[in-house]
Amino acid sequence: MLDDFKKFALKGNVLDMAIGIIIGASFSTIVKSLVDDLIMPPIGLLLGSVDFTNLYILLKAGSSAGPYHTLADARAAGAVTINYGSFISVIISFIIVAFAVFLLVRFFNKLKKKSEETAAIAQPSPEVQLLEEIRDLLKK
Repeated sequence: MLDDFKKFALKGNVLDMAIGIIIGASFSTIVKSLVDDLIMPPIGLLLGSVDFTNLYILLKAGSSAGPYHTLADARAAGAVTINYGSFISVIISFIIVAFAVFLLVRFFNKLKKKSEETAAIAQPSPEVQLLEEIRDLLKK
């Protein structure tokens, strides 16, 4: 059983997957900063709220009575809230990550297709090679 696990863990696909997860985690911090620092402020400004993550619905007041000016104030008071601003921020972040991954996969698929086309043009098919050999023999 241990040998089977070693074979599985040392396969190229597992290592590729691990590298992808590590790079993906790093990429997600970049996208989080992009969303939080560059995209959400203009959207929040359009909605009339400077900090988009502070959009919430108060379900029950906490130990100190509201109104709470920020989500952090509501949480500190122990209020029960629905944090739809944070949720929207996460959805936008996901859409950006998904689109970036789509563009990356599309780019690599185009490179792969061009590489395959170049390889196909460079190397004639076996039938063509056989016909060329027959032609050369007939010439002699």
